[in-house]
Amino acid sequence: MRPRAAPMPGRDAPVSAPAGKGRPGAGIPRGVLGSLLALGLAACAVGPEYETPALPLPGHWGAVPRTQVEPTHAEAAPNLKAWWRRMGDPVLDALMDEAVAGNLDVATAKANVRAARASYRQQVGALFPQVTGNASGTRGANGGRVGSGGDVTVDSGYGQYQAGLDASWEIDLFGANRRGVEAAVFGVDASVDDLDAALLTLVGDVASNYADARGYQAQIALARRTAASQRETEALTRRRLDAGAVSALDVANASGQVASTEANIPEIEAALAASVHRLSVLIGQPPATLARRMAVVRAVPSPRLPVPRGIPADVLASRPDVRAAERRLGQSTALIGQAEANRYPAISLTGNINATGTQLGDLGRASSISWAFGPSLTVPIFTGGQLKAAVDLAEAGRDQSFIAYKASVLTALEEVENASVSLAQQRIRTGKLSSSSASYREAARLSRSLYENGASSFLDVLTAERSLYSAETQLIQSRVATAKSYIALNKALGGGWDGMVDTSAREVVDGYTGPHFARLKLSASQ
Repeated sequence: MRPRAAPMPGRDAPVSAPAGKGRPGAGIPRGVLGSLLALGLAACAVGPEYETPALPLPGHWGAVPRTQVEPTHAEAAPNLKAWWRRMGDPVLDALMDEAVAGNLDVATAKANVRAARASYRQQVGALFPQVTGNASGTRGANGGRVGSGGDVTVDSGYGQYQAGLDASWEIDLFGANRRGVEAAVFGVDASVDDLDAALLTLVGDVASNYADARGYQAQIALARRTAASQRETEALTRRRLDAGAVSALDVANASGQVASTEANIPEIEAALAASVHRLSVLIGQPPATLARRMAVVRAVPSPRLPVPRGIPADVLASRPDVRAAERRLGQSTALIGQAEANRYPAISLTGNINATGTQLGDLGRASSISWAFGPSLTVPIFTGGQLKAAVDLAEAGRDQSFIAYKASVLTALEEVENASVSLAQQRIRTGKLSSSSASYREAARLSRSLYENGASSFLDVLTAERSLYSAETQLIQSRVATAKSYIALNKALGGGWDGMVDTSAREVVDGYTGPHFARLKLSASQ
């Protein structure tokens, strides 16, 4: 590996060749320095130049109505801004704000943005001169003499003080440092897109778990209503048993049906608690934080439909994971240039100036000044194939990034298609289940009325009530599935958080970190 130093601006005045301490060097002609400066300013950058790849994409979405073989016109652009507000639930809206402020995955993504920006500043710093200061001081004596009479004579002693500056600047002749800055810029962009992706995942998870929780509440309420109705049927059956109109078998069936319905409630309660706990953790709070707020029962969110999807090419700009994959492809391309530049010669300018005096006050007046300035050339001659292998490694990394980008695009298209089909089919299913529930509700009413009048058997009542409970349960589940398909479609289209997010605030704020005496900390066992 060749040494690398930051580039240092040149000067118009004549400069010297490297000289020994305290000895002025011979002047270098102006043309030499001018040539070095020209090389630094007109330096090229080796390696491939990045361009966003053009991927073949379909002109329209495949999930179109069956009667429409080819779409007559493109769909309207998707309206992804705060899409969850179109579900009409203010509690969900408030949870979204809390989640963005407190979610730990989002906090991690914000820290990654800060790290990427710091890395960028480090890379930019390599383009500038590196200047360091130094100072030293020495005070001593040569010893003393003892006279014949026993008198001791002590020399007055001596002192030496030195202060100076060292500077270096690499002429980025083949663009290694500039490729590093380019890669860092892509890295910053990718980290910001990763933050957007974390926010997109977060709002989707909050909305999905919220829909699940409201669905479980609706199922619990349904089970309790059904169990209460079935207890009335059980009481009716007992009265008919006392009148000798039915057998004990009917009473046993009625009791068993009530117990079976009530047995569903604990399992649904556990699922509801898990959803509420998950919501609490998503907003960055302990699991039981939202238990009281979510205890107020609300209906399953009903999304506003239909959802415009635009064209498939829109996902390239709207999906943060796709954008991040494309930025990482650019980053890996820049790293090829950086690895390639390491195979070429490197030119650096180095210099120093030092002032030396016998007294501290002499450094600014009567000191001895020495200086040196000159270029250095480093040429990789034999490295055992390491530098070429580094280029091959970077090119393989670029291929991996390109494949990852293509995969992210295909995954995005697949998710949109799947969510579109799921939403369309769930709407159909919900409509059918709504009709089914209405029919079974009427059947249950008629069978019970006939049973009370002795015109029907208890088996008819039992069958009708079971069918009604099953149909209403499926209807609730289908409404939840419709809401979650709506959520999935908006996520697949790239609908995330579009509000302001402060990435500058640190999670851990240290106290005084300036110069201070270290304190010894002992463990409790000591």
